[in-house]
Amino acid sequence: MTSQRTRERLMERLFEEGIRNLHVLEAIRRTPRHLFVDEALSHRAYEDTALPIGHNQTLSQPYIVARMTELLLGGGPLDKVLEVGTGSGYQTAILAQVVERIFSVERIYPLQERAKAVLKEIDIRNVVFRHADGNWGWPAYGPYDAILVTAAPPEVPAELLRQLADGGRLVIPVGARDQVLTLVTREGDDFIHQAVEPVRFVPLLAGAISS
Repeated sequence: MTSQRTRERLMERLFEEGIRNLHVLEAIRRTPRHLFVDEALSHRAYEDTALPIGHNQTLSQPYIVARMTELLLGGGPLDKVLEVGTGSGYQTAILAQVVERIFSVERIYPLQERAKAVLKEIDIRNVVFRHADGNWGWPAYGPYDAILVTAAPPEVPAELLRQLADGGRLVIPVGARDQVLTLVTREGDDFIHQAVEPVRFVPLLAGAISS
């Protein structure tokens, strides 16, 4: 269930579900998703479903990972991207293959350490990590060409909007109960919000956890 053919079937299924960016689909095909979950769940790694990764967090379903990445790339090539929520590192791995540099923030230290180890194992080197509260982004390296958030706040954090470059894109699930995947595009001092589709993510929580 971890073969290259299994990954190709997943890629084909995502194409059928509407994912059209060939770079994103190729990244999905190349990436060994089974490495990002516990061995006991590896037989389910190429199902189009979310999977638990511990610490009350989940690995997003491949369709959502692909959809968010495709939305982020909708404005053209990206150099510097902020990711809020490293999680398992799977979304990071997909993103790292289609952008130049990623600055990834995670509040749960053991999750990020495991993600770093897996990304190193599959030779992904263009990611810098920070253990911190993601609500505050990573202002030291901003502004960013794009920001991707993998947990849902009740509303878009103002600090993340401040770190988005003019013309940049923010892709984020928003809502406490009924969540909507949202694309925010910055045009000068204006932020254009576009509702994309209903989603379900873990909440974006404050604070950082060391163990």
